[in-house]
Amino acid sequence: MNKRDFLKTGIAGAIGLISVPALARSKNLFYSGKKEFLLPELPYAYDALEPYIDKETLMIHYSKHHAGYTAKFNAALKDLTTVPSTVREILSKASEYNAAIINNGGGYFNHKLYWKFMSPDGGGVPKGPVADAIQKDFGTFENFQEQFSTAAKKHFGSGWAWLIFQNGKLKVTITANQDNPFMDTLPEEQQGFPLLNIDVWEHAYYLKYQNRRAEYVNAFWNVVNWEFVNKRYARVAKS
Repeated sequence: MNKRDFLKTGIAGAIGLISVPALARSKNLFYSGKKEFLLPELPYAYDALEPYIDKETLMIHYSKHHAGYTAKFNAALKDLTTVPSTVREILSKASEYNAAIINNGGGYFNHKLYWKFMSPDGGGVPKGPVADAIQKDFGTFENFQEQFSTAAKKHFGSGWAWLIFQNGKLKVTITANQDNPFMDTLPEEQQGFPLLNIDVWEHAYYLKYQNRRAEYVNAFWNVVNWEFVNKRYARVAKS
C-alpha cells in the first residue's frame, strides 16, 4: 500500500467512526449497540433566544430537565424485552406501557419538539401552507394566536398548549403534565399530530417571568419557528 492509498484508507475509516453516531443522532435512533434514546442537541446557543427566553432558563431547562427526562426514560425502558425505535411508537400505544415510561417518554419527546419550535430567526406571521390552513380553520392568524395564547395562559397547573392536525383540520388543545397528543390514553378531542407546542411548566419561564406566565406566552411568539411548523404540516397533510 502506497502513501496515497494509506491516507485514503485512514480517512475513510475515520469517517466511518464518526458517521454511525451522527446518523443515529439525526434520525433519533438508538446508540450503536445500546437501547438508549439520545438527548438531542440544541439547534442554537443558550443565549440565542434572548431577550424572550433567557440564557439561564434555557440552560437549566435543557441540561437539567430535558436531560433528566431522557435519563429516566431510558432507565424505564431497560426492563422491556423489545424497545421500539421511535418515541412516537411508544406514545401512540401509551395504554400498553407503565407510568414511568409514559411520563418520561412524554417529557423527552415534548421537549425535543419544543426546542425545534423556536428559533433565533423566528417570530412574525407564518407564510406558506400552514398560513393558509390557519386562515381556513381559524379565520385569521390573530384568531388562532389569541386561542392558542388563551389556552396556554389559562391552563391550570403544569402542561402544554398545542396546535394539532386532527381529522384534516387544525385545532388548539392542551395536555396536562407531560402528556402528548399522540397518546392513545387521551380523550379523542385531544389526540392529533403535533404542529406547535409551548411548555407552560413553571421551569420554562419562572427565572425571568416569575409568576407572569402571560408575559412568557406573549414573548414566545417572537421566536416561533414557522419554517419547522410548515415542515411538520407538509408531512402530515400529505398522509
